[in-house]
Amino acid sequence: MIYDLIIIGAGPAGLSAAIYASKYKLNTLVIGEELGGTATHAYKVENYPGFRSIPGIELMNKFKEQVKGLAGIKNEEIIKLEKKGNFIITTSKGTYQSNALIFAAGTKRKALNIKGENEFLNKGVSYCATCDAAFFKNNVVGVVGGNDAAAMSALLLAEYAKKVFIIYRKEKIRAEPLRVRQLEKSKKITIINNTNVIAVNGDKMMSSVTLDREFNHSKELNLSGLFIEIGSIPSTVLTEKLGIKLDEEGYIIVDPAQKTNADGFYAAGDITTGSNKFGQIITAASEGAVAAHSVYGFLKNKS
Repeated sequence: MIYDLIIIGAGPAGLSAAIYASKYKLNTLVIGEELGGTATHAYKVENYPGFRSIPGIELMNKFKEQVKGLAGIKNEEIIKLEKKGNFIITTSKGTYQSNALIFAAGTKRKALNIKGENEFLNKGVSYCATCDAAFFKNNVVGVVGGNDAAAMSALLLAEYAKKVFIIYRKEKIRAEPLRVRQLEKSKKITIINNTNVIAVNGDKMMSSVTLDREFNHSKELNLSGLFIEIGSIPSTVLTEKLGIKLDEEGYIIVDPAQKTNADGFYAAGDITTGSNKFGQIITAASEGAVAAHSVYGFLKNKS
């Protein structure tokens, strides 16, 4: 069978694209290694229209339920992506072909890979201050990282938390000068330089982190939350052989129609240069919808 459209990625962008593709009567298959994508990691989502507050995993389950019956969904690891007339996708379980492709594999947040990080994910450990900052009102939290994203996360967290520690492994954080000035003006934010977090500790919820050097005469720092902002990695390895153009940060370059430089190849969500790289569920869903509309036009003109 040759599908009209295969969507790689089963997060907000991919699932939204599938919903819209069904409206255009496209025979569609969604293939994703993580059904729901990284949005499932959000402790609670309070900025998605229609839901005052909803756990990320519950919201994405609603996406998946809506897609059922509209498109096929396969939870499989993708091994290879080729184009030989049609697009050919090889997974751990089979081979699939399509006339058009939407690449919505998203990004992967860099992890610290330390003791307790996975154990306390959504129990104090977070990779998204925008998603979870409000849940740490009047608490003491930490941000790991020294980039601009870390600085912005700390500033956002300072609007809710009573104290924010930025923990950075080098001498000086490398955020933009404006962000650094804002950090320095905040009475709630303290920067701990030349320090690494080596463990997350707690019982049912995280309660502290272990540092590799003493801060205030102790290597243990009591924190209710730890936000890891050491960067993201666009999941673009599969696109290399197709020559898909990327920007200097490794994101797929798309036009307003979510089209890439390759014929029939569209991209949507956090992996693209679209939506000012805002990286939110709502913008990913929007890009998925636009991509599906564009694919419909592409296939219609091709037939």
